[in-house]
Amino acid sequence: MAGDVRVGVLTAHFAVVMLGLASGLAALPAAAADCPRPDTLGTSRTLVVDAKEHPLIGSMQYRETLPLNDGEVVLTFDDGPLPKYTYQILEILAAQCVKATFFLVGRQAQANPEGVRKVLAAGHTVAAHSQSHPMNMHRLPLERARAEIDDGIASITAALGEEGAAMSPFFRIPGLARNDGIEEYTRSKGLQIWSADFPADDWRPVSSKRVHDLAMQRLAAKGKGILLLHDIQPRTVAALPKILHDLKAGGYRVVHVVPATPDNPAAPTDPQAWRLHPTSELVATSRWPKVTGFAFAQHELLPVPLLTDSYWNDTKLLDRPQPRGRGIPLPRQAPWPRQVQLASSDATSALPVPASSVFEVEEGVRVAMLAINSARPAERRVATVTEEKPAPVAARGGKRTAKLVGPRGRRVAAAPPAKPAQAVTQSGRAASKRVAPDRKNVRRVIRHNQQASLLPPHL
Repeated sequence: MAGDVRVGVLTAHFAVVMLGLASGLAALPAAAADCPRPDTLGTSRTLVVDAKEHPLIGSMQYRETLPLNDGEVVLTFDDGPLPKYTYQILEILAAQCVKATFFLVGRQAQANPEGVRKVLAAGHTVAAHSQSHPMNMHRLPLERARAEIDDGIASITAALGEEGAAMSPFFRIPGLARNDGIEEYTRSKGLQIWSADFPADDWRPVSSKRVHDLAMQRLAAKGKGILLLHDIQPRTVAALPKILHDLKAGGYRVVHVVPATPDNPAAPTDPQAWRLHPTSELVATSRWPKVTGFAFAQHELLPVPLLTDSYWNDTKLLDRPQPRGRGIPLPRQAPWPRQVQLASSDATSALPVPASSVFEVEEGVRVAMLAINSARPAERRVATVTEEKPAPVAARGGKRTAKLVGPRGRRVAAAPPAKPAQAVTQSGRAASKRVAPDRKNVRRVIRHNQQASLLPPHL
């Protein structure tokens, strides 16, 4: 009897859970108008996006982000579900009628399948966040990275059970550690990678006040965008109520993002709307007309012109003989006419013959012939007396002597310095006396050297 009562209670409890899940699924497209309390923040609108058209979003890493208006924000939570904190996050969001996107980890979904179903039943978007959350996913081999993506999706789909089709094709790389291989693989599977526009650093060991301040400051700096939070942190649970309160007080609006389906296609958007700060319409490049694709009525090809059709070509040049044993043609002559020097027939245009007086030298033959004797430096030397500097005085004689300098500063025909007479004995010969020459002898030597240098050797 007790067993029947226990079974009946469990059956009734399971029916209540399933009824709540069904009601939650029915409330998936709920908006702010469906919230029972008009004084709450609510969800301003639901944004339907096509994952294949824009596979990479989030201005922290990519050029594009969600097409939001100024003052709109999208709430995202990573790493769940963790019942202790994820359930509190769900209650806080439900109290303000706010819808968000949850990027769940495959192992967490295997350990807490009920939490995955609660997230979906509350009307939030369920997305994937890999199987085991590797922080260095960009350094993993590509095969292992692909397994992380596929296994995470499979674990979340299995946790949803029959409602696995409600899972969105959104994926966030753990730690935002992207690489080209991961992005190419997700694109091939039709997944849309979500980065973020600004985080709140709630994964760091900071206070809940710090999480709140960073979220509001960075949102004010960006003006709109995707907010990155984590539903497994106690500091996030403590900061979320004040964040929602200040969002409403600051005039911000929450946008819920869902994937496009055949029954609910994505609305057409301007490519500029997928930029965080679109280019102004006042800039010419943003509204520059594109080149029109022309449609040709005929597709007939024109004949290829012949080589002989060129104006510079000549048949004589083409018929020139080629050198034997070589395949390189001779260089072609220039097509333009060459300049020909014509001899003038006018006798008056000839220059007159120069007269013999032009070559006469006024200095005479003796001066002109100095060039012939330039090869004999010994005969060209001219002794000059330097009068700028006085000659040094002899140490013992006390008389001044002349310094003889040649044309290149060489000393020539120098007179010996004055010395007292003294006897010099050599090999038993008689001693002789040397007397310093006077000024007349020096001048006579200079005059003789000058005359000898001016005359040619044959005269």
